[in-house]
Amino acid sequence: MSKTTRATQALDKAGVGYTLHSYDYDPHADKIGMAAAESLGVSASIVLKTLMALVDGKPACVILPSDREVSMKKLAAALGGKSAQMMKPADAERLTGYHVGGISPFGQKRAIPTVMEQSALAAPRVFLNGGQRGLQVEADPTQILTALKAVAAAVAD
Repeated sequence: MSKTTRATQALDKAGVGYTLHSYDYDPHADKIGMAAAESLGVSASIVLKTLMALVDGKPACVILPSDREVSMKKLAAALGGKSAQMMKPADAERLTGYHVGGISPFGQKRAIPTVMEQSALAAPRVFLNGGQRGLQVEADPTQILTALKAVAAAVAD
């Protein structure tokens, strides 16, 4: 497994300090973030999943704890939209350049509006995808928010 990905390069460029963690990726897991948390031996509340959505038909990225679900209504409101829906996996892969299960908010093909669940900011360190399946980066959520120019909002149900 490569320890250098577009995501880690983007983190380096943004000056975000992080620690890499490899884990056994289970392609058959129902909830990839929850499986990653279990494999890493940490709480699912600090392993953030990266989801790709459409808000009023435009791409958006949402980052939230693996043990929570995103409210499409709250996501749309956070970005000033009327409605939101999940992006189809093939569209998410094409847009980000990553495979589902390895989508990171860092190093995507192009910058898109990003929302981070505000409760994630309460933890001193969080984990998020490092740009490939089986790779997580551990970092300060405030640095992640700043580097992504993301909006912090209550988007979880």
